[in-house]
Amino acid sequence: MRLIYHIVCASDWNANDPAPYRAASLALEGFIHCSYGHQVARVANLYFAGETNPLVLSIDADRVYEILRDEDNGLGECFPHIYGPVDRVAIVAVRELHRDAQGQWLFDRDADL
Repeated sequence: MRLIYHIVCASDWNANDPAPYRAASLALEGFIHCSYGHQVARVANLYFAGETNPLVLSIDADRVYEILRDEDNGLGECFPHIYGPVDRVAIVAVRELHRDAQGQWLFDRDADL
């Protein structure tokens, strides 16, 4: 299974019903921002530094391949973007991020294996 990851505030995730998942960016930008495992901690620390309880959705890329695109962020780095809602069966795990002693978000992608 090939995994990609989406970071979401716990309050936003908990407000969703069992329908396919739609991040706010889907309506605003036309896609759901995702990351590869090696990008998650950096993205969390850049965009979720002030959050108290962000969650990471582990998404089976093979279940969203028809609407998944690998795209350059304009700085020479590619990120996965999902161009549509994500069926709940494609979300194989939901877990909390934890901080290190310096307050930085950590992510262990091997925890999904």
